[in-house]
Amino acid sequence: MSHPHPELGPPPPLAEGALRVTPLGGLGEIGRNMTVFEYGGRLLIVDCGVLFPEDEQPGIDLILPDFTTIRDRLDDVDGIVLTHGHEDHIGGVPYLLRLKPDIPLIGSKFTLALIEAKLQEHRIRPYTLEVKEGDRERIGPFDCEFVAVNHSIPDALAVAIRTPAGLVVGTGDFKMDQLPLDGRLTDLPAFARLGEEGIDLLLSDSTNAEVPGFVGYEKDIAGVLRQVFDRADRRIIVASFASHVHRIQQVLDAAHEFGRKVAFVGRSMVRNMGIARDLGYLRVPGGLVVDVKALDDLPDEEVVLICTGSQGEPMAALSRMANRDHQIRIVQGDTVVLASSLIPGNETAVYRVINGLTRWGANVVHKGNAKVHVSGHASAGELLYFFNICKPRNLMPIHGEWRHLRAAVDLGQATGVPAGRCVIAEDGVVVDLVDGVAKIAGKVQAGYVYVDGSSVGDVTESSLKDRRILGDEGFISVFVVVDASTGKVVGGPHIQARGSGIEDGAFGPALAKVEEALGRAAQDGVAEPRQLQQLVRRAVGKWVSDTYRRRPMILPVVVEV
Repeated sequence: MSHPHPELGPPPPLAEGALRVTPLGGLGEIGRNMTVFEYGGRLLIVDCGVLFPEDEQPGIDLILPDFTTIRDRLDDVDGIVLTHGHEDHIGGVPYLLRLKPDIPLIGSKFTLALIEAKLQEHRIRPYTLEVKEGDRERIGPFDCEFVAVNHSIPDALAVAIRTPAGLVVGTGDFKMDQLPLDGRLTDLPAFARLGEEGIDLLLSDSTNAEVPGFVGYEKDIAGVLRQVFDRADRRIIVASFASHVHRIQQVLDAAHEFGRKVAFVGRSMVRNMGIARDLGYLRVPGGLVVDVKALDDLPDEEVVLICTGSQGEPMAALSRMANRDHQIRIVQGDTVVLASSLIPGNETAVYRVINGLTRWGANVVHKGNAKVHVSGHASAGELLYFFNICKPRNLMPIHGEWRHLRAAVDLGQATGVPAGRCVIAEDGVVVDLVDGVAKIAGKVQAGYVYVDGSSVGDVTESSLKDRRILGDEGFISVFVVVDASTGKVVGGPHIQARGSGIEDGAFGPALAKVEEALGRAAQDGVAEPRQLQQLVRRAVGKWVSDTYRRRPMILPVVVEV
């Protein structure tokens, strides 16, 4: 089994006739999916998604893949294939197209509709090529065939990429729901046909590789929703991903059955459901959906709200409701349904929202106490079945954390993929397919790129460390005036603290330490402001650490006169 090593260097030039696979996101993490394929000097990108920030990334809106390795080669990119319309697969596209707006986007009707609406907000009009399952398109040197897969969003596709180096299949996100609401099955006969042709490298979704058995049916949720609607005496508020059309369809069906009106809350939810309805993916009975303002004239027992925020996102509608920061106020007896799973890393945020809603009197229904969610990713039983059908010569799990990648490799080996042909890579680790064998060839830069408001990439890890310190420990500012020629103190020092838990009046001993340090510096002839700032920082920092066992940020200001 191959695996990355911290000492991996840059990959060598790609051998003639070989295919290079470079994941820039989605390996070792859930989200930010992006893979670059290279053959004959040309590039094909599959997906370009975002990762949502965690608590230790304060102030960050989104996390993008690092485009550094392709930034100078955008003229070599023949297209971006989008497997489906989830944010973790399309959310980064606007930021990539800012660098070169005319890169063609290839995807299904619903996927392209979602990304076009998103790009409109960025004032980008993309070049698009709509494809559907069964289509085969030549994109530069890449012969791409598209295969239907079932997922938690309509119109998801896998892509089979043929080059002289071999046949590579990327599954995108998929599961094997045998009773899908839209009747669109994962096309196992097509995968079997590709397996017979000979899949040289399979890039397989691994998110649920640790989960035994098979994923349940989406339609099973309908019965649980009916029970929730039957028991609810007041308003029902359902939180879901803004792209989970099948889940929202079942909520609409239940609302119609129980004589309730539905309003969508949140810009992305309103936009996406409008697109789904216009394209025929969402069936909405006449008069069922109303504007949120119309709910004021309806009794609570006739109201359903569908909003975003099932992952505890701070600015999403549900989180703001839990914090009493939204026009919709949670009241005693409301029923809130979190119709989604917990994405790893979001648990704390989600339970914070659940506790907030419960505090205001809501009855919260979630995956932990009712079957209101089934996953969109194939579990271990399905993956075993899938690997046996595909019979890949090389296996490289994608779309998962380390434990998921490892579990998928174990499943692959159980179905007969040789250990030496199973590749566990992570973001930035380059894999070359040469003479039918996939091997790690090196590593390229693939770090996090942070979006903070309108700035992209300006916030660094060092900046985030400062933010965490400020949030956890506060800061102490020290102002002192020194004589420019002698370095002697002529004003101050003055100390102010914010968020440190230390009163300004308690800093008398610290002031003495600063004066002592600056006095020694003056005797030694040290008068350079930057050096004096370091002395002040050390003196105050040591005193705070020794006295309070805290480490706030120390901000020294030394002014020469």
